[in-house]
Amino acid sequence: MAQRSASNHHRPIRSFVRRAGRLTPSQQRALDELWPEFGVDFEAKALDFRALFGRTANVVLEVGFGNGESLVQQAAEHPEQDYIGIEVHDPGIGHCLIAAREAQITNLKLISHDAIDVLEMQIPAGALQRINIYFPDPWPKKRHHKRRILQAPFLALCASRLAPGGALHIATDWQNYAEHIDEAFRRLDLFVCVERREHDGEQPLERPMTKFERRGLRKGHRIWDWKFAKAC
Repeated sequence: MAQRSASNHHRPIRSFVRRAGRLTPSQQRALDELWPEFGVDFEAKALDFRALFGRTANVVLEVGFGNGESLVQQAAEHPEQDYIGIEVHDPGIGHCLIAAREAQITNLKLISHDAIDVLEMQIPAGALQRINIYFPDPWPKKRHHKRRILQAPFLALCASRLAPGGALHIATDWQNYAEHIDEAFRRLDLFVCVERREHDGEQPLERPMTKFERRGLRKGHRIWDWKFAKAC
């Protein structure tokens, strides 16, 4: 697992802060013991999904899966699809590995690295059926808005990695970020908005409820969900 956090590629602005966090003993054991089974080390070359999963199937990518609870649920409920999750928070990765082992799933792989690097260098063009970005860091302070991952260059990168007709699913519980997302997509012709929902947690759009969603609801936030299709 030596390469799990290694990178020689740097960008001036990051959309995340890498927080080491406090690993529980069980999470550390999971990182040590289960990474060879579920983990994919970052390398600056495209992945072969057929070799990675041992079959040909639709591939779903989730950016920033948190503790992996909803990611594992999706993989368990849809064994006909393969899933790749990207996360940089070690305790969340450890938690996800434990859940994946308990669920006995075989259609999930995890990558611990910057999502932009992964999409640029490891994901082949047109290879994904769906990308999920659930409750990304809203960077609520105006001076930090430039750090938001959902900016035009990143959305163009996502479009290039989706197959024709592939879907991009997004959710947030921050109104200001929802307005930012609406405006970002209005300026692009790469996606068509298939559905947009604003709700109080009772209508998630083709996804399970997440840990961050429950946290937002406890704070009195509303939820915004989008499904965008790649424009062919």
